[in-house]
Amino acid sequence: MELLQSADFWINLIKIIWINIILSGDNAVVIALAARAVPVEQQKKAVLFGAGAAVVLRVLLTVVAVQLLKLPYLQIVGGLLLLWIGLQLLGDDEHGDDAVKASGSLMTAIRTILIADIVMSLDNVIAVAAAAQGSTALLIIGLAISIPLVVFGSTLMIKLMERFPIIVTLGAALIGWVGGETLASDVALKGLMEHNHWLHYAAAACGAALVIGIGRTMQKRKAAQSLAST
Repeated sequence: MELLQSADFWINLIKIIWINIILSGDNAVVIALAARAVPVEQQKKAVLFGAGAAVVLRVLLTVVAVQLLKLPYLQIVGGLLLLWIGLQLLGDDEHGDDAVKASGSLMTAIRTILIADIVMSLDNVIAVAAAAQGSTALLIIGLAISIPLVVFGSTLMIKLMERFPIIVTLGAALIGWVGGETLASDVALKGLMEHNHWLHYAAAACGAALVIGIGRTMQKRKAAQSLAST
């Protein structure tokens, strides 16, 4: 009870919630892209379970995030993984075709959400851990509150994607951008990036362009195969 009566507790909790609101936008996009690949009746489950499990893993990840970011090549691997996820999400999209949606698996969607969220959250959890100032209870409460924020954002994004298909492409580009940023932020490239700041943005732009270019090629190839088989 003393913890709840502390002004610092509430101030730090507000900080954590605010950080999650700011940093959860790209995660909501990933969840929405993955969830729309499953049948409509399972989309809510994919969003809820994926977001909930991702937040739990984010809490556990916070404990070791600072040390993990010191490991060379870890973020390079993570960035490449995000680029692959972006390609898969865009390459599997057929502008809302029911046959494609029906082929999706709930567990596959949740797995995609978890992998992407872990990679994208390495930097985010450090900011949240700093705001928590060593309080595990504050960290867990703050991140638990972030679940409905991410779920609401993801649900809204799914509806927007169904109405405006271009958002799917923009979402995949965002994942590619974050993948490029993650790759360029690796400790092994720190010296190079410090003397060439433009490379950070160049890597992000290349990541987005790569996902869009290859993803669109994959879409066209699948469309051609579909026509040939009919």
